[in-house]
Amino acid sequence: MLNKFERSLNSVELFAGAGGLGIGLLQAGFSPQLVVEYDKWCCATLRQNKHVIFANESDPNQKTRVHEGDVRTVDFSEYEDKLDLVSGGPPCQPFSLGGRHRAFDDARDMFPQAVRALREARPRAFVFENVKGLMRASFQNYAEYVQLQMEHPELTAKDGEDWQDHLSRLEQHHTQTARSGLHYRVVTRLLNSANYGVPQRRERVVFVGFRDDINARWSFGTGCYSQEALVWDQCFGYYWDRHKVSKKERHLEGRALLMSKKLSVEERPRSAPWQTTRDAICGLPDPKSAKSRNLAKNHDYRDGAKVYSGHTGSYLDEPSKTLKAGVHGVPGGENMLRRADGSVRYFTTREAARIQTFPDDFEFHGAWSECMRQLGNAVPVELARVVGESVAEKLLKA
Repeated sequence: MLNKFERSLNSVELFAGAGGLGIGLLQAGFSPQLVVEYDKWCCATLRQNKHVIFANESDPNQKTRVHEGDVRTVDFSEYEDKLDLVSGGPPCQPFSLGGRHRAFDDARDMFPQAVRALREARPRAFVFENVKGLMRASFQNYAEYVQLQMEHPELTAKDGEDWQDHLSRLEQHHTQTARSGLHYRVVTRLLNSANYGVPQRRERVVFVGFRDDINARWSFGTGCYSQEALVWDQCFGYYWDRHKVSKKERHLEGRALLMSKKLSVEERPRSAPWQTTRDAICGLPDPKSAKSRNLAKNHDYRDGAKVYSGHTGSYLDEPSKTLKAGVHGVPGGENMLRRADGSVRYFTTREAARIQTFPDDFEFHGAWSECMRQLGNAVPVELARVVGESVAEKLLKA
């Protein structure tokens, strides 16, 4: 897929998961040369959807583009100075709010491998993402350590060197006036996906870096969607009529209810309305219907959803809560739809995929719990596309 400048931008993706980040970057104009993923189910999903993941679906060697295995075995030097972008989401368990929060001491911390890819391939830019938990106060020093490694990937840790000592050397290097070698200018921001057109309140930390010789003058900018605009549409616009919701089922709650009391019909917000769960799943058949399996892929009904403390499901007329991968194969309570009457049911895989803005022809491999794990770990496609297009535009003009 070519971008609006009709030029191909080559990329490599690490820790690809189910492909959310990769699809968004493909839509932004990047052409993946290699996709690296360890998990066998995710790799099966990627291969099943090569027509969506890769720019040239007719390539007979397409299957070789998915490297199923440990990223530590990949030699990125063969791509030296040949890539416009390296992207990926290093495993989030060391920083996740639901994990053990061990950071550097967690063997699953793959940020060092992301930095190695930069050092060996020397791409013109990179996009890495991770969970909100990385920004916790307890990880502040380690988050700085991660970013400084990205900015100066050739200044590696010495044998036996503690990460705090390596951090000190990086800080000294970073603040000196004359620097030689490979360096990146990095910006980091916590983004709420709902502000970028995703029907989900999902916050991700995004790192974007440009090589020193690229005069990008880049920034994240602000999202074009807001809760204020959604509430205005629900109070004075056509939201309810558009979805044919009866008047007795129209209601707001929480912050939206408080916000509605401060809005007026004359002062319509300039931003677009947040997308809601109802917007996302609109048009899908009832998963209990016998015909639903034939009308929509990965849309089987799953019984057993229950409300419990802290897990009340997602209200239909707001963006969904953050979809989660769950623990021991059981998706979190946020992976439920909550109706106006308070009853709940689990999202189907297709509904969750829509909430993560995956295309409808994208198929997931594995049982329902495995598919929900893949989706709970994924980057929303639309968020990746918006960030990717902004990066691509700067690279093509540089």
